[in-house]
Amino acid sequence: MSSNPESTGPAGAPQLEIPVPTGEVRLLSEVQRRLLAVPGSREAAVTLSHVGEHALGWMAIAAVGMAVDPPRRGRWAMVGVGTFSAHAASVVLKRVVRRRRPDHPAVRVGVGTPSTLSFPSSHATSTTAFALLAGAVSGVPVAPALVPVMLASRLTLGVHYPSDVLAGAAVGAGCAAVTRAAWPSPAVQRMLPAALRDTPEETR
Repeated sequence: MSSNPESTGPAGAPQLEIPVPTGEVRLLSEVQRRLLAVPGSREAAVTLSHVGEHALGWMAIAAVGMAVDPPRRGRWAMVGVGTFSAHAASVVLKRVVRRRRPDHPAVRVGVGTPSTLSFPSSHATSTTAFALLAGAVSGVPVAPALVPVMLASRLTLGVHYPSDVLAGAAVGAGCAAVTRAAWPSPAVQRMLPAALRDTPEETR
């Protein structure tokens, strides 16, 4: 196979030469094929894509928690702040790494994206942070149910490599851990409005 992106056909017309897929492209293609075979998987993945775009859906849920759960209003604020911070961290990392999204005939892209940068997955990052923080506040094990589904949805839509979503989940988990550790600190508590500060019950 020639290294040129174009070669000349028998009639002299230029022909596009498709590069051999890398191992991760092959893996993504196979995973995507299996996931798309599940009825309704693409539609569910598109819905999750919209909910998780820029972490807006998760921050909206945190805002609802602040409104309907006054005793834990400050902790729901923590969920929103931690989720936003995780999303911001993923955007910064994307601009540093500058890995391009999958672009190969073996991969079917199922949704539009706001940028061409791929590593890490911002959806995976913010979703993991939200799920871990919301689970800690509500006592409901959100992460085991939500995180794998979001990671799978990004592969279903062909907009991320497997390493993108795994890295995103790791970054999100790290951001959640830092948020939970920093939130009760005196420095953070002093910066918060009185209504959002931890109560004695929450610090036990």
